[in-house]
Amino acid sequence: MSDASLLEASYDYSDPRDARRAIRTGAMKGNTAGIAPGYTQGNLAILPADLALDFMRYCQRNPKPCPLIGVSETGDPALPGLGRDIDIRTDIPSYNVYRNGELDETVTDIRHLWRDDFVAFILGCSYSFEQALVSEGVPLRHLDEDLTVSMYRTSLETSPAGAFSGGMVVSMRPMTAARAIRAVEVTARFPHTHGTPVHLGDPAQIGISDIDSPDWGDATRIEDGEIPVFWACGVTPQNAIRMARPEICITHKPGCMLISDVPSAYDARLD
Repeated sequence: MSDASLLEASYDYSDPRDARRAIRTGAMKGNTAGIAPGYTQGNLAILPADLALDFMRYCQRNPKPCPLIGVSETGDPALPGLGRDIDIRTDIPSYNVYRNGELDETVTDIRHLWRDDFVAFILGCSYSFEQALVSEGVPLRHLDEDLTVSMYRTSLETSPAGAFSGGMVVSMRPMTAARAIRAVEVTARFPHTHGTPVHLGDPAQIGISDIDSPDWGDATRIEDGEIPVFWACGVTPQNAIRMARPEICITHKPGCMLISDVPSAYDARLD
């Protein structure tokens, strides 16, 4: 076994704190799907403080794609409401850095980029309800095949706030109609991580022209007798960032989430 494999094996990936330690040390890289099942995972957006209020309004007006579960103090990389030891500069496997609305670089640590005027926003992620779906008899192909879930831009418009606007991004999971009905029932219990699907069936109805070519993630095979089921996705802010064109914005790389200590089933602490 290689040194890297030994290092990775020394962590307990069912425990969110240990999973974060693995990410922080570089032992765990890439997609966080299936990591720390039963705990909430979150999408990230870091913005300068002068844009923070508009972005918070954007999230409040679009709770389905942007379910806000955590906000840092200005200049503080900690998020104690989501985990006592979280450092948002190191605890996500991969970050996208946007400058003037364009993706400039992808890095695994942002300590060298951190500024005293930064505010970090965490939005609930659909990875958080996937274990519940599997436990309820709804298999997920991207997990079985170790893929990143398919994500698409759509024609579903979000409600603008200040400089932030644009179309909703969705994630897609193929399943039979019967399992789709069960998936609706299960994900209704997870309003803080996108809740129920926004669309089932024909992707063209929400502006997706080629289901085999996702904008983010991997293409997921749709078999005979299955339909695509679409959930609102926390990558939506990355689409809005292209419209707002902030001087700088840092997000998670799609598929690479913050793993929190908050249970993923609906919890009154998130109210």
